[in-house]
Amino acid sequence: MRSDDFFGGEGGLIHNLGITDMSQAEEVLHMSYSFLKLMSYYNCAMMEVETKFNVLNEEFSLMWDREPIASVKTRLKNPISIRNKLVLKGYPFSLENVERYVNDIAGVRIVCSFLEDVYTVAEAFKKQDDVTLLEEKDYIKNPKPNGYRSLHLIVSVPIFLQHEKKQMKVEIQLRTLAMDFWASLEHQLNYKKSIGEDVSMLADLKYCAELSAELDKHMDELRERVQSEPEDVEDVLKKTMTDAPVPVKKS
Repeated sequence: MRSDDFFGGEGGLIHNLGITDMSQAEEVLHMSYSFLKLMSYYNCAMMEVETKFNVLNEEFSLMWDREPIASVKTRLKNPISIRNKLVLKGYPFSLENVERYVNDIAGVRIVCSFLEDVYTVAEAFKKQDDVTLLEEKDYIKNPKPNGYRSLHLIVSVPIFLQHEKKQMKVEIQLRTLAMDFWASLEHQLNYKKSIGEDVSMLADLKYCAELSAELDKHMDELRERVQSEPEDVEDVLKKTMTDAPVPVKKS
């Protein structure tokens, strides 16, 4: 996060917070450096978690000859969203309240190929000895009323600074490609038009979510069939020849 996000004109935090009183502005400016430093800590925690999942993906790819994680996405919540979340919870904007009451400032989204991959990757991540699970919500087994499905984890991970170690919270969402497809389009539709009161559209979206759940189920069944079938002898020979070292011609 840059200092421009706090200062400057219409894009600055002071302007967007609606602060016109000079004493309030000075107070915000005074805490700006501390806030930027805190955001950098959350960014470091995000990078730590992202690396952990990339390492797991590398290990599983060697075991399974495929990558269970299709993509890893990260995002850092902007100051206005943080402030609005605190207001909704009934707390004033302060650094202490940001750390204590907002759990999704650092966000990591893990998109997996298959449904079983979601739980396999999540369990492997949670078993790591420097990961502390604070909260878990399984919207896959218990979808939201609108059909949304995803596995949500709130974890605490250490970041190692020059003179100290800090524990930082990160929200992790794990979902399949089908879940991500539905959620992305649902978000776009809501962005274009608030569909909260449109009963017909809500029903259609939930129906699409159920279709995506069926798709996940069938694709998982196909994956199991593929894994249970013995490899074709020709395929095994081709793989062996491909992996074999190339002989060096002696002079």
